[in-house]
This record gives sequence, C-alpha cells and structure tokens, in this order.
Amino acid sequence: MTAPLWPALLPPDQQGLDELCAVSAEGVRVRFADGRELLCGTSGLWNTNLGYGNPAVTAAAAQALAQASYLNVFRYENDYARRAAAALIDLCGPGHYARVVFSTSGGAANDLVMKLARHCHALRGADRRKLVVGLKGGYHGMTFGGFALSGEDFGQRLYGVDQRLIRHVTPNAADELSRLMERQGTQVAAVVVEPVLGNGAVPLTGEYVAELLRLRRQHGFLLVADEVATGFGRTGSFFASQDWPEPPDLLIASKGLTNGTSAAAVVVASGEVASAFAAAGAVLAHAETQAGTPVTCAAILATIAEMRRLDAVALGRRLSDLLDEELARLAAEHPMVAGTSGAGCFRAIRLRAPGGAELPQAEVPAVVAAVRRAGAIVHPGVNGVQLVPALTYTVADLRELLACLRAGLAAYSAREVPA
Repeated sequence: MTAPLWPALLPPDQQGLDELCAVSAEGVRVRFADGRELLCGTSGLWNTNLGYGNPAVTAAAAQALAQASYLNVFRYENDYARRAAAALIDLCGPGHYARVVFSTSGGAANDLVMKLARHCHALRGADRRKLVVGLKGGYHGMTFGGFALSGEDFGQRLYGVDQRLIRHVTPNAADELSRLMERQGTQVAAVVVEPVLGNGAVPLTGEYVAELLRLRRQHGFLLVADEVATGFGRTGSFFASQDWPEPPDLLIASKGLTNGTSAAAVVVASGEVASAFAAAGAVLAHAETQAGTPVTCAAILATIAEMRRLDAVALGRRLSDLLDEELARLAAEHPMVAGTSGAGCFRAIRLRAPGGAELPQAEVPAVVAAVRRAGAIVHPGVNGVQLVPALTYTVADLRELLACLRAGLAAYSAREVPA
C-alpha cells in the first residue's frame, strides 16, 4: 500500500524508505529512521548556513510563537515585520534599497518580482514592458511564474506553463543578451539572474555582470538578483550582488534568511522602484497569508544577529579557501572528476563515467546514493554532484565530507555502469 506522504521529486520506488526519512538534525548532522547519522553536505538545501538547531534562532522563534502566535501583513502590519524589514534594509544597503515585501518561498518571490516589475513600468507609462528574461539553466522555483522563468525543462509543457512572455539566454554570453535587447529591449520589464546558477553552480563572470549593468542603463529594464541560494554568506559576501559594481533593482532572499526555520522569502526593492508606487499611490496586487508572520520575522532578526556574532561570512571565506585546495587535489587525483565550478561554499563537481565519457545525468542519483551510503548527504548536480557545506563547518567536517565523496565515487566506480 502506498504511504500517505507524497514527497517532492522522489521517484515512487524510493518513497517510504527509512534510509531517506530524516527524524532529527543537529549541527551539521542529520539522523534518519534507519538509525544512521549522516554528515550534511547540502546545508539542508542551502538553508542551514549556520547549521541545524542554532539556539538563538530557535529561542527567538519560540518566543514569537508564545507572544504573538499569528499576525500578518495582509491589509495590516505587525511590529515583527517592521523590525525585520528595517534590519534587512540595513543589511542590504540603505543608500540604495528602501522597501521589503515578504513572501513564503523563492518561487513565490519570483512570481512577485515579475508582477512588481511589470507594474512598476506601467506606473512609469511603459505598460508594453511585459517580457521577463532569465538564463538557460537558471532555477527560480516551481510555482507557475517561477516555473516559467526556470531555464531548464522540468515539464513546463506537460503542466501547461505559460512561457509566452518569458525569454531565456545563455549565461555569460553577453552578445546573445545584447542581440535580444536590440530586438525587444523596449518590451523587457526585467532580467532575472542568479549570481551563481543553482543548476551547475555556474558563477556569472565580472564581464557579464558589467554588460548586464550597461544594458540596464541603455534599455531601462529592472535587474533582479535572485539570491535565494547565494544570499547570507554563501559565496563570500552577505549577498553576492554586493560585489557587483552597481546593485540590482530588486533582490530576492530566502533559504538562509531564517536559517531554514520558516517558509520565508523577501523581495528587497530599491528606492527608485518603491518611489514609483508611492508617487502614484499604487497598491501592488500580491499577498500571501503566511508571509511576514512573527515567527518568520523573529527568525530573520535572530539569523542576522547570529551571522554577525559568529562572523559567519568570514567563516565561509576561510572554508572556501580550504575547498579550493581540497577540490583541486580531488580533480588532480581522481579519474572520475572532470572539473569543478562554483564560488564560496557553493560548488559543483562534474564527473566522468568509469569509461571516461561524461557521466550520464540518469546516473547522478546512483552517485548521490553511493556517497550517502559512505556517510554524507550531497546534492545532485549537472552531470555530477554539488557540495554546499554550512558556513560553520570545521576543517575536520570538510575533510570528512571529501572522504565520504571519495568513498562513494569508489563504490560507484566498482559497479558495472554504462560509459
């Protein structure tokens, strides 16, 4: 009989297995129903940058639940949301950013920015600007708007996702984006990019970012940094876009925003975008029942405070330096490793099959399972795996992760696998 739980993106033949059912987590370890405790090499899907069960975040969320239970930002405000918004503006840059809209997931926040960008242009008298441009290979969630913007085939046609107002261009191919703008620049409302693409851990080059900024000045679209994965210290700064020569118009944060404790996201808007709505007295048609609740906002405030107390961004930079060394050694020594990519504590390892050809994508789950049996959780990637360690990893934790990866690759290689 099929179990009641229908988990996301898990094949039916793997549903109901105790080895895939987590029961608790602490620090950088996750315990499963089959009794095993595994090292987490994914920060819980990029969420737990500070590790599982941070006491300060836990206490803040518990206190908010006890004191305020449920309050919303749906035709009302609440004090927790006011304070969290102010802290986020201070974090992102008060000289540029001005307003915060609360959401509940990265996908919902991407839906929100598409509406916000189109509405903003309409208020400026440019209501023909409806196109939104994303990157091939980009990932922006699986709500219908975010699903349309995601730049890989996840079955959008099967589900009837409307992509008529979406365009996709190749990441780091500036000429391709420039040609699109020459053809349709007056119709583009926004360009949405991940500073490091989640699928494949591909960083945008400095040259490409510079061209994005130049094209924004020339064509007038809004530039959106989807920092769902890269935010909160993941790539060496609090936000990856803080290293750009000019900031984006809209910034999306989620995942590390509450250290994974709440279904939460935010869209942080520039003063220029916010002023278009204020000047017109316009109401943005977006609202989510669970957005900006006390428990969420208390967790945001506590996460920001803990990031600063621990100097977590600096911890992540030091861990990144060690990752550079360990991954270079792995690439030089292991015959299955074709190369690595990524930035900070957000890395991808491209693999070869035992015969030397590129590892078929269909084989990636078997590699992930082999590493899991060796003692660590890693994330599937493009023709390989991704390593996304918590910023609080110790040197010993990182070396254990690499040892588990090596053991998993050895176990996988010992199988008879098609080249």
